[in-house]
Amino acid sequence: MVDIEKATDSFVETIKSTEAYKRYAYEKEKLERLPELKRKIDDYRKQMYEFQNSENSDQLFDQVDRLEEEGASFRANPLVNDFLAAELAFCRMMQEIYTKITAEVDFDMELTGGK
Repeated sequence: MVDIEKATDSFVETIKSTEAYKRYAYEKEKLERLPELKRKIDDYRKQMYEFQNSENSDQLFDQVDRLEEEGASFRANPLVNDFLAAELAFCRMMQEIYTKITAEVDFDMELTGGK
């Protein structure tokens, strides 16, 4: 188990050394200095997450379109747009990592409720 812990620690440090993570951490740090703006971004992100994971698919596209329209002026703020872009790039990198790990270890997602 010590070997896996060492490998995990090394892997985490490798992730932290990527440009995607560094940019995300930098943009996040800038927002931490502006708590009101960070709260608005967090609310926006929460709404997007809820819409994207909604069971009510009939209204999903309309809701997301409405949120995107409302968020257009919000995203015009470079701090907001830069953070959301950095977050998206980092999330995509992490998704690729998760996908590769589960594929390489032949993890049967059907049994765990995954897709």
